[in-house]
Amino acid sequence: MCYYIYDNDQFQTFISLFRVSVHQVCAGLETVANYSVTHWLRMQQFSWPCVSCTSVSVWLASFKAFFHSCLFFHFFSGSKDLVVKAQVLAGGRGKGSFEGGLKGGVRIVYSPEEARDISSKMIGKKLFTKQTGEAGRICNQVFICERRYPRREYYFAITMERSFQGPVLIGSSQGGVNIEDVAAENPDAIVKEPIDIMEGIKMDQAIKVAEKMGFPPALINEAAENMLKLYDVFIKYDASMVEINPMVEDSSGIVMCMDAKINFDSNAAFRQKKVFDMRDWTQEDARDREAAKADLNYIGLDGTIGCLVNGAGLAMATMDIIKLHGGTPANFLDVGGGATAQQVTEAFKLITSDKKVEAILVNIFGGIMRCDVIAQGIIIAVTDLELKIPIVVRLQGTRVDDAKALIAASPLKILACDDLDEAAKMVRCSYLCMHMSKSKVT
Repeated sequence: MCYYIYDNDQFQTFISLFRVSVHQVCAGLETVANYSVTHWLRMQQFSWPCVSCTSVSVWLASFKAFFHSCLFFHFFSGSKDLVVKAQVLAGGRGKGSFEGGLKGGVRIVYSPEEARDISSKMIGKKLFTKQTGEAGRICNQVFICERRYPRREYYFAITMERSFQGPVLIGSSQGGVNIEDVAAENPDAIVKEPIDIMEGIKMDQAIKVAEKMGFPPALINEAAENMLKLYDVFIKYDASMVEINPMVEDSSGIVMCMDAKINFDSNAAFRQKKVFDMRDWTQEDARDREAAKADLNYIGLDGTIGCLVNGAGLAMATMDIIKLHGGTPANFLDVGGGATAQQVTEAFKLITSDKKVEAILVNIFGGIMRCDVIAQGIIIAVTDLELKIPIVVRLQGTRVDDAKALIAASPLKILACDDLDEAAKMVRCSYLCMHMSKSKVT
């Protein structure tokens, strides 16, 4: 059900089917090698009707879309239509729109020519959805899929759950929708089956889940076999979640995985180098790349007050208190428990690379972290970057007195504060005062 071109020999074979000269196609057409989620699922012998066209240039990629569509229409002679799916890391593609005017990141096509034309309007263009925001996400590749007609849609996932102290199978008869909504509105529709990670999944467990999900008796074993293979993917690739939504019984009476989401454990990056080398930075904020290089946990937001905090919980509390006092956080940034002065400097560079940032609140509780190291990093960053925006620093914990002495001795205008509530008010007031002074000047 799936056709990939992996090397030049296969390329020559497929070309010969259509009696097209390689030279007529493209003398330098490179091979297509996709180690994608779909590739993994296909290699695990799942039913997964897709090919992938990766962008080298818009022309070349759209030609690949045309060529792969020819393959589909040739081999699926009973199929009158295919689906072209924009590959961007965001939800809501079907209702999104591209720069250039094309509506929808998931389009049904009825001929190879239409697949080529639609692909050329997707590849190299930004897709805007509810999840991408105003920035959009660049579409570098498309999937060309045989259109299927599901009779019923189910939800299936494997994830790690603390309450079970290990992996758990999660299933539901209500697939193709937001599973969080299902859990909130009809919790009885959710099936959970914990797995002993030492023993692994057993066939009878998978069968039990498939039965509770409501698969017809004739398809129970097939659904269970898919679950076993998905569990193999989960373990083999150190995944923290494998989600199939929907897993379907299609009109021809077979079980298919129609959509997939896989999260990987970043702590296993040393074991899964091939997986983590596939990370597509074009699908992420450029600041995320810099944050990853500096080993910082960073998420850009839409506010005007930058945050530098140690610890995810304290970072979220800091963002909340900024909102409480009328401000808007520009980012989530956790420097972790062992940050160096260099990491603090890199954190400031990340924060100030956002042109919307007009003030910065530093909130550090020094346990393992030394406050004087943070203070050194702040002083270096403010000096090197020649920052003119208000900076409020709240430090507590290990070597806090040394940190305060360093800040007091510096010629920089850094506002120190002991209380978090007071610090949030101060950074908000500083931002407003600076904003008002700018308005008077203009």
